[in-house]
Amino acid sequence: MLRFIFTFTHKTNVNEMKSYKVSSFLWSLILLFFVGQASAQYKQTVVNPVSLTHDAKKLIPFQRLDELKIAVVTPSPKKYNTFIETLQYYADVQSFDFNQYDENTKYSNTIIVAGTAQELRSDFLLMAAQSTVNKKDVIIVRFGDEKDSFTLSSNLPSNAGVHVPDFTEKSQRYAAMSIFGGMAITEGTLRTTQTRLQYTEGEGSGLNLVKMTQKIDGIAAEAIREKGAPGMVVMAVKNGQVIFNKAYGSHTYDGKKATTTKDIFDLASVSKIAGTTPVVMHLQERGIINLDSTMGHYLWQAKQTNKKDITLRTVMLHEAGFTPFIPFYRNLKPGDLQHFPDDAHQVKVADSAYLKTNYYRDVMWPEMLQSDVKPIGNYVYSDISMYVMKEVAEHETAEPMDEYVQKILYRPIGMKAAGYNPRNRFARERIVPTQQDTAFRKVLLQGYVHDEGAAMAGGVAGHAGLFSTANDLAIYGQMLLNRGEYGGVRYFKRETVDMFTSKQSRTSRRGLGFDRFEPVSKTGYPSKLANESVYGHTGYTGTCIWIDPRNQLIYIFLSNRVHPQVSTKLLDLNIRSRIQDAIYETINEAK
Repeated sequence: MLRFIFTFTHKTNVNEMKSYKVSSFLWSLILLFFVGQASAQYKQTVVNPVSLTHDAKKLIPFQRLDELKIAVVTPSPKKYNTFIETLQYYADVQSFDFNQYDENTKYSNTIIVAGTAQELRSDFLLMAAQSTVNKKDVIIVRFGDEKDSFTLSSNLPSNAGVHVPDFTEKSQRYAAMSIFGGMAITEGTLRTTQTRLQYTEGEGSGLNLVKMTQKIDGIAAEAIREKGAPGMVVMAVKNGQVIFNKAYGSHTYDGKKATTTKDIFDLASVSKIAGTTPVVMHLQERGIINLDSTMGHYLWQAKQTNKKDITLRTVMLHEAGFTPFIPFYRNLKPGDLQHFPDDAHQVKVADSAYLKTNYYRDVMWPEMLQSDVKPIGNYVYSDISMYVMKEVAEHETAEPMDEYVQKILYRPIGMKAAGYNPRNRFARERIVPTQQDTAFRKVLLQGYVHDEGAAMAGGVAGHAGLFSTANDLAIYGQMLLNRGEYGGVRYFKRETVDMFTSKQSRTSRRGLGFDRFEPVSKTGYPSKLANESVYGHTGYTGTCIWIDPRNQLIYIFLSNRVHPQVSTKLLDLNIRSRIQDAIYETINEAK
């Protein structure tokens, strides 16, 4: 069992200081007070006129999204475009009109039927009634004055009914958010609470978002002008409400394809906390792994190495003495990499680039296990740490880590784009390119992980390989702010989130997997106005996510600063930190 030692001082006079050691029990109480007080505080700052007319099965708001196959049926998808697009912030939703209703909804188990009283004709409602006979959940959303929908108010062929008093773009957004829990339903007798992110553009937040936007626009323009990155997405969430979500620039400097907020970015080392660490958290809290057990206990191949007695906790803190980085691609021999696949070359590392099958198993992993170990206990940031944790996770779950994290987190929580090897699921054009690789793969990297070692490991590694949109990262960040809960579902115990995200090292600022605020940084890390509650991570490709429980804030910055070649301009100009401070300045001015 982990035992915390917390030392504080009590000043008895000018020259005398007394130190006290607090037991693990008392430390737990202290941690609960300081961290527990900072759990999620959804603050609905707008009036939601949407009401719930009936919901016998308690479907609203939706919970586990991996169990739902959702179709939305409207008289005109074009007319209801805002409603449909808002639904798609939360889940993969298929949109249809009433033509071929039966065929289009055959493989759906949840059907949202939306329209005004005049549009929801009796023949349409009979189709919906048939869906309930087929054991599908039907939610009817009625837009318009209650008097207009009076004839529909009783005996509706649905499991749940939502009434929206008018039909505007705003009311369409509110209706969609109410269904998923992005807004609390507070009208009528059937009420709900907010359980997911709210997309109301900072409405009612009390923040000067015009001024904040001007600041961020200026910093982003400077980054693009000075070739810090060709494009970027900036997102901020406060009290569960998205207050900023904007894309800048283009995928490349030629400006041919504008960056959008739906673009998918290579997260680089943000993979450590958004891919590998949640898997470790899941296994640890279920007793499947013990962080105080050793590599030799879990990994047969480590038993005869200098790493056999290193604990997983030490690995997660980057205090295992591992080599920071091994440039595996520099050791390739003729014939290891070629431009076409065959039986001996099945690992696709980029377009027209195939690595020798089992190269990771036969060369890379043994080299890591045999690498030198420096004195344990000193903080040395190393990618090998997360290679190790991926191996431990896969040995214990008997599943590939990329599939496991999809199963336990991404699919049920609604992280639709997050995942590894995105070219297997998404069009190339939606993924922001990174480097024009001239040293290893000799091609523009787009949808294949930038990190060479992760690519050689098949695109799935503990330290890199995860791709995501800003919105998916915001969902993950809000779950952590909620101390393990999101969308009415608990994914992690509160104490698990508290332990992994709080300072756990005696020699560094680190949590378990998570990076944290640096109190002695001269320039401010992650920014000048950040505080000691802040945790998150940065990524080499020009990404970051920082979570601030004290201010109930999530800040996300995604870019491709390594395009067309690696540049330090984004770092030299301190772009990420300056944008973060622009957000803090806005919050502080409103206090």
